[in-house]
Parts: sequence; structure tokens; C-alpha cells
Amino acid sequence: MSELIWIIFATFIVSSVSFVGAAVLVLSQTLLKKILLFLLALSAGTLIGGAFLHLLPEAIQSPGANLQNVFMLVIVGFTIFFVLEKLLWHRCYNRVCPIHTFAYLNLIGDGIHNFIDGLILAAAFVVGGVPLGITTMIAVAVHEIPQEISDFGVIVYGGIKPMRALFLNFATAVTAVAGGIIGYVFFPQPDGATTILLPVAAGGFLYIAAVDLVPELHKEPKTKKNVISFFSFLFGVGIMLALKVAFGGV
Repeated sequence: MSELIWIIFATFIVSSVSFVGAAVLVLSQTLLKKILLFLLALSAGTLIGGAFLHLLPEAIQSPGANLQNVFMLVIVGFTIFFVLEKLLWHRCYNRVCPIHTFAYLNLIGDGIHNFIDGLILAAAFVVGGVPLGITTMIAVAVHEIPQEISDFGVIVYGGIKPMRALFLNFATAVTAVAGGIIGYVFFPQPDGATTILLPVAAGGFLYIAAVDLVPELHKEPKTKKNVISFFSFLFGVGIMLALKVAFGGV
């Protein structure tokens, strides 16, 4: 199976995660909130584990890699995601804003996010082959689960009917496939992608985990839930470590 087919397959799998939003249709709000907390913790763990155990080691070990440049690019990636969230993912929470506008802004932001995920997956497959591509796919997919559930809830709250919201959410998720194809076409040489895209992707993973997910975990006041979420976080890191060992050791 060629790299491009793997990229299309992986991005389609990540896109399909958007259907997890259908769980909102069958779960009670109370149960959903309980599950979401632990999914957030698991997601944070997989993203941090993916950055430090997979993406960064591949970038550092690539031919001609400069350690200082790699870490500078991590900062670049972190900053890019910061700017994207500020300028492109900003959602109007002002009560005077029409609710339907709120819902569609959410869809636009999610589409941009998934397009970037596609670029990250393309870089991972081009640089590290199937093992790195699959582990990156898992990290992206797991982090998408709580976000897709939340995004689906926002869209429905914005006045869009549930079944239509499910379709629109998937439509924005498919932008990951476009990102994967574009990433493959514009970055055909592994060495260039290794030294640039992987550390940038690692910086993005760290931004999402540290800025978007972990702060949400700190909002939980109950000690029992905090303990469970902490172990969920460790489990996420453990998943990435196990995959690292399975695909050639640490």
C-alpha cells in the first residue's frame, strides 16, 4: 500500500471520529459530562506522549537535524496553534450574537483544525512510514473524540437539528483528507518534512494538550474525579509508550 493510500486511509479514519458526536443523541447529559472529563485527560496524555515519544525523536534523529533548530520549530508550532486559536477559532460568546452564527463559526474553526491534522498525518507517514503514521493517527483520533462530542453539542445548541449537525460535523472533518493529500503533494521529500513539519506538529500537540485540555481538567473540584482523570492522563501516555515499544523500542 503506497504512502498516499495510507494517508487517505488514516485521514478518513480520523474524519470518521466525527460520528462519535452521535453519542450525544443516546447519552444523558450527566453521563456525557462524566465521560468527557476522562476523555479529555486521556487525550492530553496521548498528545503529550505522541509529541515526546514519537514526533520529536523522529525529528531529532533525522539526517542533518540540528537540535536547536528542532526546538525552535517546536516553539514555532506552538505559536502557530496559538495564533490560529486566537484568530481563526475564536467564537462569539457575546449574547447579542445570533446563535446560528455561533454554530457555523464553530464548523469553520473545526474544519481548519482538521485540515491541519491532515497535514500532520501526511508528514508523519512521509517521514516515519506506517509505524509513525499509525501512532500519530491514534493520537489525533483520541484527541478528536472529546472535541467532536463538544462541537456536536455546540452545533445542536446553535439551533441546527441533530441529524443535520452530524452531517455538517462530518463534512468539516473530511477536510483532514484534503490536508493529507496536500501535505503529501507539497512535501514529497522525507528529509525536509522531518526537519520542519514534525517539530512543528509536536509544538501543536503540546499546545492543544497544555493550553486547551489540561486547563479544563483543573476546573474539576472533586478529588475523586481528579484522581481518575490523572490516571486517565497517565494511561494516555502509556498508550503512546506501548506503541513506541511495539514499533521498535524506546
